[in-house]
Order: sequence, then C-alpha cells, then structure tokens
Amino acid sequence: MTDTVDVPIIAGLVPAYAHPGDAGADLCAAEAVTLAPGQRHTVPTGVSIALPDGFAAFVVPRSGLAAKHGITIVNSPGTVDAGYRGEIRVTVLNTDSSMPYDIAVGDRIAQMVVIPVTRANFIPVDDLPESHRGTAGFGSTGYNTGLSTTAQSGEHA
Repeated sequence: MTDTVDVPIIAGLVPAYAHPGDAGADLCAAEAVTLAPGQRHTVPTGVSIALPDGFAAFVVPRSGLAAKHGITIVNSPGTVDAGYRGEIRVTVLNTDSSMPYDIAVGDRIAQMVVIPVTRANFIPVDDLPESHRGTAGFGSTGYNTGLSTTAQSGEHA
C-alpha cells in the first residue's frame, strides 16, 4: 500500500492519477491556447492547493506530449512550495520547428508529483570531504555505456 497525504484543493478539474501506482497526477488546462512552433505560454490550471508542511509538489512534463508533439515545460520541474496558495500555472513550450499545437480547456498538460521534502541545514566550511567524483561535472561520465549492439560489434555509429 502507498502512503497518502490529504491536500486541500480549489479546482475546476481536480488533478487525477490515470493508473494505480502512478507518481504524477494530471494537471489540465483551464484556458485554450495555440502554441506556434517555438512559442511558450503560461497556461492556467485553475488549481490551487494547500500542501502540508514537509511536502512539495513538482510539476513535470507529460511524456506522451513530449514524444508525440514536442511539448515540454520550460522550468521543469516547477516547484510548488508548501506555503504557496496561488493558482498552479504551467509554462509550456512547443519545441516543434514547423507544427503548431492546440491546447483545449481540459487537456492534460502536465503532471504534479507530491513528495515529502527534507530541509537542509547548510554549514559553512573551508573544505569539503573528498569523493570519488570530485569536481567533475557536465559530461564527465561520457555518453556511451559500451552496451549498445554497435559498440559491442566494433561498428561505429
């Protein structure tokens, strides 16, 4: 059984989980908009929530919209803090270079994942402890795992 938390909500369309065990509840558009190629728009959802202290909600893209239409969220994940009481709005972006995308009222445009959060106690120090990774950052692990069939057969992609 999965733990649940009660979240008071004001909404026209209440976020809903599509399948048992889903992590994200669907957020729907409360306004119709056409996104031209490369255009972004902040879409209202009509949803306001009151998260309990110790929780946050993260607004993330829907994989089907991304894969089929190139629709993503600009500031993903968008963070909804426990103290925020305003409407959740989603800034969507059409990454397609040639096709516009229509969003209708009621369309599922994002998912909201509610999770418990831990607050950090930041402690200033002069040095950090050593680690295996150290200061290696972007791209430091490479992109090829060596497990692809072309890599195993010696062919070049």
